[in-house]
Amino acid sequence: MALKPDEGQTFLKEVDEELRKEQMSNFVSRYGWAILGAVVLVIASVGGWLWWQNSQQEQAAQQGEALIDALDSMEAGNRVAAKGKVDQLADSEIEGYRAAALFTRANNQIAGGNVPAAIQTLKGIAEDEGLDQSYREAALVRRTLLEFDTLRPQEVVQRLRPLAGEGSAWLGSAGEMVGIAYVRMNRGDLAGPIFQRIARDENVPASIRSRAVQMAGSLGFDALDEGSGGSGPRAAPAATREKAQ
Repeated sequence: MALKPDEGQTFLKEVDEELRKEQMSNFVSRYGWAILGAVVLVIASVGGWLWWQNSQQEQAAQQGEALIDALDSMEAGNRVAAKGKVDQLADSEIEGYRAAALFTRANNQIAGGNVPAAIQTLKGIAEDEGLDQSYREAALVRRTLLEFDTLRPQEVVQRLRPLAGEGSAWLGSAGEMVGIAYVRMNRGDLAGPIFQRIARDENVPASIRSRAVQMAGSLGFDALDEGSGGSGPRAAPAATREKAQ
């Protein structure tokens, strides 16, 4: 018996609904446990991340207290106690505390008169690619300062010249050592502009700027007169020129 148009549409809708129900039932049967497992995995991952974050915060707080204790021990002159606490932090997975512990170790070694050990500690910091560049540069400057009197001037320049440029955070300390190294190499023409640069940078400590003014002047460079452009040395007394050469 033929179906009327309305009855035919109703029949097709019922067939379509039954087909969808069957497809959904088959899908749930096949993939239901996988979906449930995925949901559980997501929930577990979020929970694990929250636990890890809380654990990291607790660990950071504990290491912060340990670092303060180590510094207090150093200030009290108890280097043995400070060493034990620093050693615990030197392998920290938290970069800032590891770096602080290593610098504290170097300072503790210097305070104890073991400068060679401090140099090795600072060398390790400078070569540690797992630490931020700012920590590594600070260690390089500090190490060079400790070794300055025993290094060849060329080596000082090679190490620190990249840190002695205009706008560098290390212009004062690194630039001063590079400038003095150039003087020792009888290159007053290279040292003068560096001392000018240091003297004119307001971010450099006043004591270093003051020394830079004097050094620049002794080499025939006016560190205070920016209008001159600093392109070369001005006339200097004969004795000063001989000293620079």
